[in-house]
Amino acid sequence: MSTFRTYHELFVDYLKSTLTDKSPKSLYEPTTYILNLGGKRIRPILVLISAHIFEGKVKNVLPAALAIEIFHNFSLVHDDIMDNAPLRRGKETVHQKWDLNTAILSGDVMLIWSYEILQQYPIKISSALTKIFSETARKVCEGQQLDMDFPRKKNISMIEYMKMIEFKTAALLGCAMSVGAIISGASMNQIQKINSIGIELGLIFQLQDDYLDIFGSSNKIGKQIGGDIIENKKTFLHVFVKDNGSSREISDFNNFLKLKPKESVKKITEITKIYDTSGATTALKNKIKSLKKSVFKKIDKLNLDESKQNLIISFFNKIIERDF
Repeated sequence: MSTFRTYHELFVDYLKSTLTDKSPKSLYEPTTYILNLGGKRIRPILVLISAHIFEGKVKNVLPAALAIEIFHNFSLVHDDIMDNAPLRRGKETVHQKWDLNTAILSGDVMLIWSYEILQQYPIKISSALTKIFSETARKVCEGQQLDMDFPRKKNISMIEYMKMIEFKTAALLGCAMSVGAIISGASMNQIQKINSIGIELGLIFQLQDDYLDIFGSSNKIGKQIGGDIIENKKTFLHVFVKDNGSSREISDFNNFLKLKPKESVKKITEITKIYDTSGATTALKNKIKSLKKSVFKKIDKLNLDESKQNLIISFFNKIIERDF
């Protein structure tokens, strides 16, 4: 078990083996559909990695890894409803392919299903898993609500933004690593450390998204470059300009935000210039660099043997750089 691909294949094989036909078909067919859409499977793979570095048996954490992935996809189904999104990973979203009520109910049953899986473990372990899982689920909901609130707020602080991405995105990565550690018998101190590492990895991942949306390639991020600018999305870059830009930069920024979709090229070009001149781009790069340094420092403090330390660092670099 030493490559990202191996872990990915192991989990996908396990996932497919569990997706048996259930009744009523109208409820469970959408759950199978969304789970089979693919994706990087980052969260379940992190469960497997965590088990490996804490001397656990990878096969023992596969059910928990599945619970994490099912929960993640439940959140995607409901997010797509709230965003009125037509596509997910290039395919129709559940509410588009079926209907709104089916999507809501199928999402609900996935949430319940994820908890049922955790009950398969011995009571002491399942109790610990359910506790951190529930805390994380609440944070994900709170993060989603914060994200939904942002468009209605004229300005948000960087503290608010970082809290939103921690709750909505990063918390589940921390949970995934904690789950693998708990099942593998790691100490409470180790569990807390790996949770913190997973959260910071999640923050890096989201901040990389903010950066790549403007400066990446459509092939790498799987969506239109500059989409966040077109949608006036309050990303790290957006918030930084509002907090730190000069009066002229903020005035120009606000004017460019009002440009209509047909002027999207101009809007993207001009706002990108402001991100550069205001220092937002540099600040974002520095934040990512700081978090990377913190993550690798925390990994070092886990006192893993060299092979395990190299393994986790290799995986993290692949996730951070989208090299998979």
